[in-house]
Amino acid sequence: MPDAPSPLRVAVSGAGFFSSFQLRAWRRLPGVALVGVCNRTRAKAEAAAREHGVEAAFDDLATMLDAAKPDLLDVVTPPETHGVTLALATARGVPVVCQKPFCASLAEARDVAAAADRVGVPVFVHENFRFQPWHEEIRRLVADGAIGEPYQAAFRIRPGDGQGPAAYQDRQPYFRDMERFLVRETAVHVVDLLRALLGEVVAVSARLRQLNPVIRGEDSGMILLEFADGPWGVIDGNRLVDHATDQPRRTLGEMLVEGSDGALRLDGAGRLFRRSRGQRSERHHVYCWEDREFAGDCVYRLQRALVSHLREGTPMPNQARAFLRNVEIEAAIYQAHTEGRRIAVDDHDH
Repeated sequence: MPDAPSPLRVAVSGAGFFSSFQLRAWRRLPGVALVGVCNRTRAKAEAAAREHGVEAAFDDLATMLDAAKPDLLDVVTPPETHGVTLALATARGVPVVCQKPFCASLAEARDVAAAADRVGVPVFVHENFRFQPWHEEIRRLVADGAIGEPYQAAFRIRPGDGQGPAAYQDRQPYFRDMERFLVRETAVHVVDLLRALLGEVVAVSARLRQLNPVIRGEDSGMILLEFADGPWGVIDGNRLVDHATDQPRRTLGEMLVEGSDGALRLDGAGRLFRRSRGQRSERHHVYCWEDREFAGDCVYRLQRALVSHLREGTPMPNQARAFLRNVEIEAAIYQAHTEGRRIAVDDHDH
């Protein structure tokens, strides 16, 4: 019998709120060894290492990369750290999967992607929204012709966590200080999802506003996306408003996809409903998924796909070069709001 492949050695940079989801997912994946966790506060790195069975804790990234010699670096730190972090990893030939928002600016994201291309080291963005099982099922149904020709899709972002003077303090307090918030932190998930569903965005229009005065950035907005083959996408975002669900962060809201032969609807419980053209009522579409961890176990599903890609060469979306389009669309949305006009994505200011 052939020898089993050696474990994929994964190191994690960042021991904050969301890194726990990724550490738990790495532990569940067969053939993966967690060889290091790094945080600027060493005590937090040591606590994460103990909790998740990581081999070693560090408070300096370069030291971890040189000592642990990972096959992959998982970056779960703020955007302002991404440029330096990715440079340290790619200079050592270490592939990276990096949380979004990706880099501190569009210019830096472009530089990082170009640098990775030059040295031939793959960089991926941890955009897990499209790996949520209900979104994967919607994509499959649309591709199979369930609604005919897609005309439009609308997503209502409704996490309901943005009201009051203590908004975001208990989980992700840095949200409060983000100069650009709803689009950069949240709506970009939906931009990526709608691109996977409807094709390429060619133009945007947007109106954004701040409802809670205790945060710096916008927390509500209406965004219109125009796609190359004709469909429209509407992102109706309001972080102060919730929706009908026992767990607002499971789906983050509700979606309706409509086409020439019918419609698909996603509710806050992860249920899908299907209606054919001419029918007076919709029916529940049953599919299999596990209500585990974050948002249908999408972190695990993304990381499983990434391991398969690195081991076997299977397809993997959101390599840094491809993800740049999302960052460009994000920049165009802000420009469309600021200038009060429709912006062609390829023509927006850089």
